[in-house]
Amino acid sequence: MFRTLAEDLRAVHLNDAAAKSYLETALCHTPLHAIWIYRISNLLHQNLRVPVLPRMLSAFARFLTGVEIHPGARIGHRFFIDHGTGVVIGETATIGDDCVLFHNVTLGGTGKHHGKRHPTLEDKVLVGTGATLLGPISVGANARIGAGAFIRMHDVPSDCTVVGAPARIVKLGGVRVEKELPATRLPGDTIPLDV
Repeated sequence: MFRTLAEDLRAVHLNDAAAKSYLETALCHTPLHAIWIYRISNLLHQNLRVPVLPRMLSAFARFLTGVEIHPGARIGHRFFIDHGTGVVIGETATIGDDCVLFHNVTLGGTGKHHGKRHPTLEDKVLVGTGATLLGPISVGANARIGAGAFIRMHDVPSDCTVVGAPARIVKLGGVRVEKELPATRLPGDTIPLDV
């Protein structure tokens, strides 16, 4: 647990040029505080099955930081939230290692699913400011979701860049797609993102 908390602290320094010292970050970086409170509430919720208290901690973190992370979410190592205000991460969301979220990102549900209701982000996913990802979708490793993108009920392939509302692929495997693809299938493992 302490190693994971230390990794979260180091993730701030890897991703935020404004982070001047570990002490300042530990005392003043409110998204980090939200992640640390989440780590404690998740331990109480998932491992120790403590009732009510994990949700109270989550509510306290939201009040304190503006970041809402349900204690049931599963979040990997070195998670980083930049600025943080308005971030919402739902109960069945899964976030891999080395992921980055900017402020006002929602990993939410549609209200139409039972069981797994929220997105899964694989490793090294970056989600830009104001992006909304809804439903039990999967976002592949190394994907980049642009600011303000809206993705509902469509998976995002690995190694691509997605922008817009509705979202569309503009880069795949590091190569710019000639024609932006709202509903066109590419060869191989691509999925259209028309919403």
